[in-house]
Amino acid sequence: MDTRIQFRVDEETKRLAQLMTESQGRTLSDACRELTEQLAEQQRKVLSHDTWLTEQVNLAFNKLDAGQSVFTDHESSKSDMATRKAKIRSRGYS
Repeated sequence: MDTRIQFRVDEETKRLAQLMTESQGRTLSDACRELTEQLAEQQRKVLSHDTWLTEQVNLAFNKLDAGQSVFTDHESSKSDMATRKAKIRSRGYS
């Protein structure tokens, strides 16, 4: 089922927007629909990422509760990160 979206803009804004969309071979309604679909897709990605992140946090806490967590001290973490950065830099990416 399609839903109608209405909003108000001044006449000059509407006129200029129509000129622009017509120059691209489409209508203002097409452009508004496309923007709405792009915004919806961006929100889907946010929701998907939020779901994934929540799952990862829950897995980490489950692992902690089960006594399966492994912790790394700060110095070892810094050293590991420096090694990873050096490896990436050596690939020639800038």
